[in-house]
Amino acid sequence: MSITPFQSLACPLDSTPLHCSGSAWRCASGHSFDIASQGYTHLLPVQNKRSRDPGDSKEMIAARRRFLTAGFYQPIAAAVSRAVLADLPTGVTSSCLDAGCGEGYYLRQLAVAVPDDQTLAILGLDISKWAVLSAAKQDKRPTWVVGSNANLPVLSGTLDRVLCMFGFPMYAEFARVLKPGGQLVQVDSGPDHLRELREIIYPSLKPERTAEMPTPKGFSRLPTETVRFSIDLTSAAQIADLLTMTPHLYRASAEGRAQAAALTALSLSVDVRLTGFERVPD
Repeated sequence: MSITPFQSLACPLDSTPLHCSGSAWRCASGHSFDIASQGYTHLLPVQNKRSRDPGDSKEMIAARRRFLTAGFYQPIAAAVSRAVLADLPTGVTSSCLDAGCGEGYYLRQLAVAVPDDQTLAILGLDISKWAVLSAAKQDKRPTWVVGSNANLPVLSGTLDRVLCMFGFPMYAEFARVLKPGGQLVQVDSGPDHLRELREIIYPSLKPERTAEMPTPKGFSRLPTETVRFSIDLTSAAQIADLLTMTPHLYRASAEGRAQAAALTALSLSVDVRLTGFERVPD
């Protein structure tokens, strides 16, 4: 296993290369971004923030950390690591961005899965400072930054893999930062994902979309992998953590949330899709 420092950061103000110098990243124009004592860097200019504290809250991140660390989604992490590492060359350094890394669970699992004959530079990016702070505290191997998928602080054409986990894909930006032949691994909920919880918190479920996801501009489609398994939550705290870490917390009615809070055990279906896209030359 070989994890190496990420070297392809770009200045969020003028898109020129950033170089690490001591405890800061600096560009040739003189812009400087301090590396916090916890090990992350803030690369989200205030003019690009839509709110004072964008992204997931401190409470959502803490819930996600507890739930994921317990291993409930480990089969997803294993499938993601296999997809990211497949076909990467040996003898050279490859680079991977997790665009919307949350508290870093999937990148931590990826770092452990890198085989001895591959070298990987890993960047975790999230718009939530609480997510990146939690990630940086848990693992110093990846490079962690606060930033936005809409304006990735990454040099163009430098990445071999981009990972987008249950997030907000910005295909034009992903295409910009990927090398030709580089791959986007996108993970989304399938039709039965957490169905049992959704049936409890919603009066009725929306009809599932049956149309295949369109292939974004600049990409060709790769095979899609389905990951299905079941999990058993055995306490009200685990159920509360799962609900808190998902968008369902805000979408459910007060009555639906109360029904979920009354549960002390719940068996759930996990159903996700790993869709691959390859960057084609312009």
